[in-house]
Amino acid sequence: MKLTLRVWRQKNADAPGAMSTYQVDGISQDMSFLEMLDTLNEELILAGDDPVAFDHDCREGICGACSLVINGDAHGPERTTTCQLHMRSFQDGDTIDIEPWRASAFPVVKDLVVDRSAFDRIIQAGGYITAPTGTAPEAHATPVPKPDADFAFEHAECIGCGACVAACPNGSAMLFTSAKINHLGVLPQGAPERETRVLDMVGQMDSEGFGGCTLTGECATACPKGIPLPSISAMNKEWLRATRKVRR
Repeated sequence: MKLTLRVWRQKNADAPGAMSTYQVDGISQDMSFLEMLDTLNEELILAGDDPVAFDHDCREGICGACSLVINGDAHGPERTTTCQLHMRSFQDGDTIDIEPWRASAFPVVKDLVVDRSAFDRIIQAGGYITAPTGTAPEAHATPVPKPDADFAFEHAECIGCGACVAACPNGSAMLFTSAKINHLGVLPQGAPERETRVLDMVGQMDSEGFGGCTLTGECATACPKGIPLPSISAMNKEWLRATRKVRR
């Protein structure tokens, strides 16, 4: 395939950015999107130009590093991570716009790379348990009802990619934060910090400058791991419960 790429280029967070146009040819439909960008960078390096900076790590859809807005969609036209998006999702002759996550809480580092350390600080604010670790207890020593286990596992799938923030018109981090709160909140191991966790993590989320949630649902639509929109409602209930308990 022959493609026209319009790529966001920006030297750093303080420098102005702009879209630059590149032509790539000989792209296989079996390539991943990141392999296509590797091909572009090889050509740029051979031409003596600065390659396009973009984030990646595992390239297996489990680390969340490959944060790109492709033709206006977080991670592109398929509900998957960018590294698992393949060029068969596009047609020969297509023009593809490639941009970084757009959110004030995710400042641009360079080109398509953004600083998502705000997510790390939200997790550090309360995403832990004080239950003793070490030798694993017998699996049935602490019974967990299956609905609670399923709920916890569903939310634990969040990989912290930030697609929910990039897709949200308000730049809200509510879906990410709710996933991190909910998957611990229903388990007995997470019970000791249940109230402080939600209050501290929501407080940190607000201090990071993320936008407010208006339940447009774009976050859940873009999430490559399918974190459901009702997760936000569950977190709100947890927050109200914790607030009332602290006031007593």
